[in-house]
Amino acid sequence: MKCPVCKDVTLLMTEKNGVEVDYCPECRGIWLDRGELDKIIERAQGARSAYYEKERREHADDRRREERSYDRKREEERYYKEHKKKKSSPISALSDIMEIFGGE
Repeated sequence: MKCPVCKDVTLLMTEKNGVEVDYCPECRGIWLDRGELDKIIERAQGARSAYYEKERREHADDRRREERSYDRKREEERYYKEHKKKKSSPISALSDIMEIFGGE
C-alpha cells in the first residue's frame, strides 16, 4: 500500500502490543486498519482506570496514615493532660519532699 501523503512511498507494517500499524518511513505518518483505533482506545482506558485505582488506593493509605498520626497526637496530648503534675506552691513541694523522707 502506498503512503497517502508521499504518494510513491510504500507503507511498512509493524505490530505494537497486538495492534497492527502501517507507517511511512518518509513522512513518519501512521495509518491504522479498521478496529485498530478501537483497540488502542480500549487499552488506554484500561491503563487509565488502573492508574486511577492505584492513585485512589495510595491516597486512601496516605489518609489512613494521617488519621493514625492525628489520633496518636491526640492520645499523647490526652496522656500528658492526665499525667502532668499540677504546678504547686513551694510549700506543698517542700511538704512532698518531707513526706518522702519520713518527715511531717
